[in-house]
Amino acid sequence: MPSHCNMRKPEKMLLLWNLMAAVFGLGQAWTNVKHGLQSTNGIRSDCAGNLMRLSLDEALAVGNQLQVEAINGTQRILVTPSLAAQCGYSMESDPWGNTRIYMSLLGCFMANKDDSTFSTSLKLHMYKHSPSDVVSHDVTQTCSYSRWAFRDVLCDRNYMEVSTNIAGEQVTKGHVQNKDDSTMNKLPGDSEEAPGIWKMTFYTPEPVSMVLKEAEQAGYGAKMTQTRLAIRSPYHTSETYSEDVAGVPMEILKVSVYHKTQQGLNVVNLVAACPTGGVLFTDEFISWHIPRRVTPLTEGKVKITELYMGINGQRLDKAQMAARGYSLSTTEFHIVVDIPVGSPDGYYKSHAPDFQYHITYTIEPMLEVVWRPDNTQEETKYKILFPITTPPMPHPINAIDYTIPEERVFNVHVGAFLHDVILKNITFPTGVLSVEECNARGFAVQEHRLANGTKMFSVSVAFDTEVVLKHNPEPLVTTYFLPLVFGFAVLPEDLPFAHKVELQASLQDVVLPTLTGTCDQEHFLVSVKYGNQGHHFKTMVGHQDLTPELGKTLAYQDNGTHFSIVVPYAASVTAFEFVTTTSVRTRLNMLLWDSVNQWVLGDLYLSCNFPLATTRCYSNGTISTIAVKLESVPNLSPSWLTLKDQSCTPAFSDDRFAHFIFNADSCGTTRLFFDNYMMYENEIRLNHNRKGVVYTSPVDPDYKQTISCYYIVNDTQSISFASQPRLYEPKAEIGLGHLMVQMRLAQDASYQIFYQAEDYPVQKFLREPLYFEVELMQSRDPKLEVVLENCWATSKEERNSLPSWDIIINGCENPDDSYAAVFHPVMMDSTVSIPSHVKRFSIMMFTFIQDDQVLKDEIYVHCNVVICDTNTPTEGICKGQCVHTSGVKAHQSTKRGQRPPSSTNQKQISSGRILLNN
Repeated sequence: MPSHCNMRKPEKMLLLWNLMAAVFGLGQAWTNVKHGLQSTNGIRSDCAGNLMRLSLDEALAVGNQLQVEAINGTQRILVTPSLAAQCGYSMESDPWGNTRIYMSLLGCFMANKDDSTFSTSLKLHMYKHSPSDVVSHDVTQTCSYSRWAFRDVLCDRNYMEVSTNIAGEQVTKGHVQNKDDSTMNKLPGDSEEAPGIWKMTFYTPEPVSMVLKEAEQAGYGAKMTQTRLAIRSPYHTSETYSEDVAGVPMEILKVSVYHKTQQGLNVVNLVAACPTGGVLFTDEFISWHIPRRVTPLTEGKVKITELYMGINGQRLDKAQMAARGYSLSTTEFHIVVDIPVGSPDGYYKSHAPDFQYHITYTIEPMLEVVWRPDNTQEETKYKILFPITTPPMPHPINAIDYTIPEERVFNVHVGAFLHDVILKNITFPTGVLSVEECNARGFAVQEHRLANGTKMFSVSVAFDTEVVLKHNPEPLVTTYFLPLVFGFAVLPEDLPFAHKVELQASLQDVVLPTLTGTCDQEHFLVSVKYGNQGHHFKTMVGHQDLTPELGKTLAYQDNGTHFSIVVPYAASVTAFEFVTTTSVRTRLNMLLWDSVNQWVLGDLYLSCNFPLATTRCYSNGTISTIAVKLESVPNLSPSWLTLKDQSCTPAFSDDRFAHFIFNADSCGTTRLFFDNYMMYENEIRLNHNRKGVVYTSPVDPDYKQTISCYYIVNDTQSISFASQPRLYEPKAEIGLGHLMVQMRLAQDASYQIFYQAEDYPVQKFLREPLYFEVELMQSRDPKLEVVLENCWATSKEERNSLPSWDIIINGCENPDDSYAAVFHPVMMDSTVSIPSHVKRFSIMMFTFIQDDQVLKDEIYVHCNVVICDTNTPTEGICKGQCVHTSGVKAHQSTKRGQRPPSSTNQKQISSGRILLNN
């Protein structure tokens, strides 16, 4: 026989006299219940062979404590677990609260008439919340039973009992007879004299002798009636032992009982053997094996004359067994009972080993066997009540997703569970919430009872709550994700376990951001309306990311639902498409994109014509014109442009503009007369032979921009005047005046916003650009031009203080500076009417260092400025900013403190204090 699972452990199956039970509408006390099945208010009593059975419905179950008292005449005796095993009481209760109490007819406190009629009285106390809050019931039961065999063996869940017929026993010679048989049925231990039974010898297998009182104190029960002698023993006492019979472990009690009769002293040898194992399990069936011949109980050859199966102490007939799928069979060595797992006569119970949900199935089969030896009529009747519980079985937990994405609510049902499971909490991505907290937050948690007695739990969570995660697998699709961990507990042990559920739903519900734009005379005005995903995207303006720094220059504003920018038409982020003498067509490209998935979420391509006088014709024959880098010639550097005469290069240029200033009779300008007009015309071209390198490009077209100036040849003006004789002829005198020059520090390269006096000292980071502008003030004379002669920086406010560092020397950047000054072109716009009056340059923020130590964390910038007359032949610095000789920059170092004397057309200016930001 293979080893058996779920060995019976009777020592743990003691009577649970403090059972938790519930009471609902008990009504009046139940009295005088007589023969057969009786029932009142959920309490039923019936007779089951040599047992009485008392049943309490679940209506009297969960929530209260049950206490049982046996009534013996005028005494009420509290039946404790130890007394129950000694006196023949046992109890079983399922998780629903259905309770059964079994009482042996030969047990203590049982009134016996002729060993055929047995009566008992019990008092049941049910405590609700406190000892004072109690409901009591009196129960009386009478059973008739006369089918005693010569030897009856009873195996209940907490004790073994063996009784034998002692009528007509032979007296053991030489022993004293019993004086008085009237005290035979008194309670154990009522008297120092032990009536009837003198002593007992237990075989373990070594003999151990005890007088009756000692045996009772050890927990054994003994009783003599008119015709029978009964002995009871709890399981696993010191005087019992284990033995395998046909591969089935058995608990054995062997005892010799010395008792008095009227004829003298008799000795009766009794044996009880009860199985503690012999159960095999499959996923679908329980197979219970009992030895066909229990050798401790029977000697020699025996045959089975009666064989019955039952449930919960009650026999079943063949029809009942067939209806339930039970089978009872015999093999050469065993009696086999097969029971389907899940039969309605048993019950399931929840467990949580290793925090995982498992269930067990428990059922209490009964087996009754009658053996008859071949050589005698002394039958042995064997009755076993044997509760069986399967090993914990993993029980799948199903999560049924009832989510309808269009309703934007997750709805999931989890289960099914037995009734003894409760939901305690749910773990969301943001934390753990109890069921009460879930409902308070609007996450509806419900319990659902199913028709088969199980239950499920559900929770509903809206997509838009903070616990729901979301991402976009496609530009217009949102996937909502909700990971949950359900925290359960098994009652009454409060054993925790958990189940993880991941919910996901997708909706095409994304509203993308939208871009709109218009133009005024000088700017692009763009507004971006956010979609329902918020501002979770990148913005490109032209070819640049819209950073906070760029946003400051573009007047970035955000009100939560929109953001707007104002882009000057000549900003570096725009592109010039076409230019005329009076306007320029400029385009602004904007792109909204998801940097994670590289998705384009929106774009704007806005082109507008802006007024721009590219050519100005002055009455003195001076012509100034601006050439712009068009998008159609992307590789063009404006510095490469020239007039027809290739020696006429831009007066200044940058990466987008070239500014030419020339006389109408120079640089290859042609003249044409028609009607009353004279037209001067030149052309801006791309120099195809720059620095000896032939410019060839299969992609870029030629660049040409025509320059035209019209002058009236003959014009008559009528002027009315009145004369008045003078006393003296007027004489011209040489006039003197003052020209004012200012130097300002701009906030960025656009030169639109400048630091004011109250902003100083200005703080800048190391190597952060400093944008300076020098402007001739209060003059409208286009013949004048501002030229930066020398600029330098000091650590003190005094111009000639030391240390100092050259920035511009003789109109050119300092060649010894690793971060040389950069000259910026000046174009005519709303703030600059005469570009020659303004000079712009930038340097990197620095500090003076000596021996790797910062001398001072502030600088001042000073400049000597020369004001030149462009119509007067000039030499030296007035030839232009950074004069070239034979293609080499001319530099003449001037020591600090030895500046050349100021001329009448030279001005000195200085900046405010600029601090290094650490």
